[in-house]
Amino acid sequence: MPMKRFQAFEFEDASWFPALVRDLMTDYLGAAVEMLRLFAPAADVIAAGLAGSGEHRIVDLGSGGGRVWLSLAPVLESQVPGLQVRLTDAYPNAAALNAVVAKLPGILAAEARSVDARKVPGDLPGLRTMFLAFHHFPPDDAQKILEDGVAGGQAVVIFEGQRRDLGHLLQFAISPLAVLLMTPAIRPFRLSRILFTYLIPIVPLLVGWDGVVSVLRTYTEDEMRLLASKADPEAHFTWETGELASGTSVVPYLLGVPTAPK
Repeated sequence: MPMKRFQAFEFEDASWFPALVRDLMTDYLGAAVEMLRLFAPAADVIAAGLAGSGEHRIVDLGSGGGRVWLSLAPVLESQVPGLQVRLTDAYPNAAALNAVVAKLPGILAAEARSVDARKVPGDLPGLRTMFLAFHHFPPDDAQKILEDGVAGGQAVVIFEGQRRDLGHLLQFAISPLAVLLMTPAIRPFRLSRILFTYLIPIVPLLVGWDGVVSVLRTYTEDEMRLLASKADPEAHFTWETGELASGTSVVPYLLGVPTAPK
């Protein structure tokens, strides 16, 4: 049985949180996700969402550093002709996103403006993806993310990188050690990364805190299905939940596709 869900505080969520430190944290998370290929199993679910909605465009919400797409996009491109992925965030890490786009310029593009996942601008059509971010939103706001997709007729697929259980809690509790070990390999090199990781260890401590809180905030499959039913009471979408095995982690997902695709 999962632990009780707590809507505790994460530093990255705060509007007052220094952009420099937030970017260093998202840089680490992106590097860890890329190294572990955490979301490699997600490609088939995304491809199914694109096929079911008749789309070739993706709007990624809460992209952070966007590095998850360095491995995902080439796999999807082989299945989806003309694939286009736009990376967005409420607090865009412009340097990181532009660096990722530069590696796959024909597929990826970065959105410079702040994008609220609860109210995506109408000029950003496409399947809406979200990685490691849904848990940041309390139930009312999480429901609004789904409602906005339904209202706009845009398919939605949500992925987390953890389950709300003791095993993942312990795994994230030791993440500061991973930050210390991985930081020298994170590119581009930044003196601020060294300063705030080793001399003033803000980044590892806050990554550890936010990681543990992320586990406590993660929605179960039952909770995601309930949010979907409230967001789509007239069943305009077909909803699917599941869990994907990825190394020592579990990747829960929620997929919603319009019942009458374009």
